[in-house]
Amino acid sequence: MSVSVLRRGQGLAGIVLVGVIALAGLTAGLLAKYDPLVQIPNANLLGPSAEHWLGTDNVNRDLFSRVLNGIRVNLLIAFVAVPIGALLGSLAGLLASVNTIADVLTQRLFDLILAFPALIFAIALAAITGPGAHALVIVIIAAEIPIFGRQIRTAVLAVREQPFVEASEVIGAGTWWTLRKHVLPHVLEPLSVQLALSLSIAVFVEAAMSFIGIGVRPPEPSLGSIIAESTANLDANPAFAVGPLLVVSGLTLGFLLIAQALGRARRIG
Repeated sequence: MSVSVLRRGQGLAGIVLVGVIALAGLTAGLLAKYDPLVQIPNANLLGPSAEHWLGTDNVNRDLFSRVLNGIRVNLLIAFVAVPIGALLGSLAGLLASVNTIADVLTQRLFDLILAFPALIFAIALAAITGPGAHALVIVIIAAEIPIFGRQIRTAVLAVREQPFVEASEVIGAGTWWTLRKHVLPHVLEPLSVQLALSLSIAVFVEAAMSFIGIGVRPPEPSLGSIIAESTANLDANPAFAVGPLLVVSGLTLGFLLIAQALGRARRIG
């Protein structure tokens, strides 16, 4: 059911939107004429043209090339951090569902993490370790652990009350065998919905942290840092912010459409 909804409607639209943007980032070396770090002589804040599709920035770099490479950075961080956070959170949620002491400890840990908004935590982490991609990855992982942990804990506890699970335990099935054979297959669908939603949030978090200067550090291209640089130069090149804003909006919308399609399939199923 979940796979089929990605072949039509919102699911297909989300897949196409994310796929096109991701493909553009992966093929940046073929699509872009210029190195994203190279300063081009006599090309300060040029407007869009056939030579520079999005114009150039305040230090003479081609914006189209920088946006394409920024896509690669953004998606790499999202696709590394979110699955790690999902895995750690799911393991914590499973442990909490079978052990009372672990349940109490993990719930208090989740409360502690959720007490700090992601950006506040990011600022504190950057102050300790310094800004950079590593801070982005740690923040996203930390933000996802309680989300996935509580979701899988709730789902496991609900499924374990079903008659077929109780029957397997009555005939002598062990806890972990029951979880693996009966419980986990029934909680994978809600996790897939949350995974798509978390990827959407991770795209935004990366852009936001880089925008305020605690994410990917210049001169490396990042969608958020390009938007930040554009704020003081929009009068000279109004298209400065257009590329990264469209990409961030497109990726966020694409993952949201996928999450909504998967969520609707789960409710109908």
